[in-house]
Amino acid sequence: MKSFHPRLLKPGRYFMQGNIATAEAALIAGCRFYAGYPITPSNEIAEWMSRRLPEVGGVFIQMEDEIGSIVAVLGASAAGVKAMTATSGPGFSLMMESVGLASMMEIPAVIVNVMRAGPSTGIPTLVGQGDIMQAKWGSHGDYEIIAYLPSSVQEVFDMTIKAFNMAEKYRVLTIVLSDQVIGHMIGKLVVPDYEEIEIIDRELPDVPPEKLVYPFDNSRLIPPMPIAGAGYRVNYDSLTHDERGYPSVDRDVSFRLVSRLVRKIRENEKAIAEWEEYYTDDADILLVAYGCTARSAKEVVKKLRRENIRIGLFRPKTAWPFPWWRMNELSKRVSKIVVAEINMGQMLHLVREYSARDVEIVHVPYAPGYMPPPSYIENIVRGVYGA
Repeated sequence: MKSFHPRLLKPGRYFMQGNIATAEAALIAGCRFYAGYPITPSNEIAEWMSRRLPEVGGVFIQMEDEIGSIVAVLGASAAGVKAMTATSGPGFSLMMESVGLASMMEIPAVIVNVMRAGPSTGIPTLVGQGDIMQAKWGSHGDYEIIAYLPSSVQEVFDMTIKAFNMAEKYRVLTIVLSDQVIGHMIGKLVVPDYEEIEIIDRELPDVPPEKLVYPFDNSRLIPPMPIAGAGYRVNYDSLTHDERGYPSVDRDVSFRLVSRLVRKIRENEKAIAEWEEYYTDDADILLVAYGCTARSAKEVVKKLRRENIRIGLFRPKTAWPFPWWRMNELSKRVSKIVVAEINMGQMLHLVREYSARDVEIVHVPYAPGYMPPPSYIENIVRGVYGA
């Protein structure tokens, strides 16, 4: 059985802030390095990690900016340490080049983005859900990432552990798309017994160091990862590279590498993607929401169900990979879909792309900076139902 550090958060019931739950989950998952730069509304994660990491044998460092932060995280991970950073919108934008870097070099790492209102500096202290598309498409070129959408303190804890597990399992950058409401919410957290928590570590090579030229092996989608400084000949290159790690402009080399970077997630998307359904069995109207907005949406469904209005909720728990196959199935069984989110239309694009062509789709945008109350969503749904 895996051993756990005695200073980790003990199993039990807690009343805890979402950002602090995020930090404690990262420690339980095995994170031992954090590099970051202060930014609202994620600061509690960095502050908590600065105190807690040394207590469990880890290292915290405040970098000069977010660019340095994510690069330091990737360096620590390449040296064999589970590593993370946390930020919000403007800092997330500064990390985008290194999202592509991590994808090309297949270095596992975790970014927690506590979304706030934007664009630009926006409203630092208020909520937003405007980073959904940026998480997937913010860097250039072809690559795949994994991104979670928690909607409670419990989920941000659980999904932070999953983020580390998926990063290590697939050698990919994984993002937790929290938001200001979830990050600053204080709610119930249940930490299960350690033996009930799945912890995944990266697969290491099973050959002697002198036998391994480079970690990438195109006979498998996810090659084992040698640790820099452990005797292996390791060359991490941001350029398209061959199996030895050397830059190459050969057509076949490029296709093999980039297609594998994409395939390792796409061919496992049904094992990775998560979602929640609420009263979808007989729904005629399907409400789609995520993050803090899903909390309001669920209250709307409860209330309208009491009035015998056949409405159900579909809540994606992963933005990427998006559970498109289930979205498609549900869209064929309902007459209308209502998408609620704190932006001018981001999840809307995914719902439109994967829904049946004859279903009516209504968007419910809400002002960045504010969580839509149930009454706002309810009024829109009642109008749709009446029509």
